[in-house]
Amino acid sequence: MKDQFGREISYLRISVTDRCNFRCKYCIGDDGVDLLKHEDILSYEEIKEIAEICADFGIKKIRVTGGEPFVRRGLLNLFEMLTKIDGIEDIGVTTNGSKIYDKLERLRELGIKRINFSLDTLDRDKFRQITKVDCLNEVKKSINKALELGFRVKINTVLIKGFNDKEVDDFISLTKDRDLEVRFIELMPIGKDLDFDRENFMEVSSLLKNYSYEDLSYDGVARIYKIDSYKGRVGLISPLSHKFCTSCDKIRLTSDGKIKACLHSKEEIRLKGLSREEKIETIKRAIFSKPKRHYLNNKGSESLRSMSSIGG
Repeated sequence: MKDQFGREISYLRISVTDRCNFRCKYCIGDDGVDLLKHEDILSYEEIKEIAEICADFGIKKIRVTGGEPFVRRGLLNLFEMLTKIDGIEDIGVTTNGSKIYDKLERLRELGIKRINFSLDTLDRDKFRQITKVDCLNEVKKSINKALELGFRVKINTVLIKGFNDKEVDDFISLTKDRDLEVRFIELMPIGKDLDFDRENFMEVSSLLKNYSYEDLSYDGVARIYKIDSYKGRVGLISPLSHKFCTSCDKIRLTSDGKIKACLHSKEEIRLKGLSREEKIETIKRAIFSKPKRHYLNNKGSESLRSMSSIGG
């Protein structure tokens, strides 16, 4: 289905929980976030129904996110439900990698092919500093196992001035001998600590200035590059310095059952508690009414939630 500006909307990001076992400052902030009550969270059956309706409207790709999705019990049951929906061609998951290790074989059996790992530093002390937990080795083990099992692996790294900007080359070196993709993401002014986001913002445009590379053009929101003689790829995601709103093809489902047609819009459309017929009309209206663009450069995100609550 196309929105009012002619964009074909084919991608649904599903947040299954607003909870996370990490406490990253740019996401949750120093004071944390107000967590949803259990009864306010969509059941797996409700998520499946919404995904089925979205598939009827042309959604072909689904990504399961959180919070950290694997802090929710029984998540593999949801993946099994989603893989049985007609029209869904691609299902992936975004995770911090701390709780997925023993789930990887089953995910592969279910036909899941893509895993995005959120990882902002390769240094153990810095990892502990930003996440407030000490499990970098577990995350690395999960990434290595995912590669061994044949998943298409991406590492999402939020670029933070003065924190991990000296590790850019270390992250890029991960693509030298392994078929994975490292994506550097500009820090967005959204969530609990907007001053932190603005003060530590860096553009990603010059990160490859010391490399020879092939420009592979865009893959979704990321500009993809292949360093000469390297096996993997590097992606640059720049929502501030280079908007990609004109090609945005996604909508989001929050864990409490609201459709967000734009990450940075304050508008959220409630689905939880509606009949199937009401959900159909509501989703149709949400897709068609998707905003034309965000206004991050002017006033920051208008979203009333943090990324952990929306779904990363």
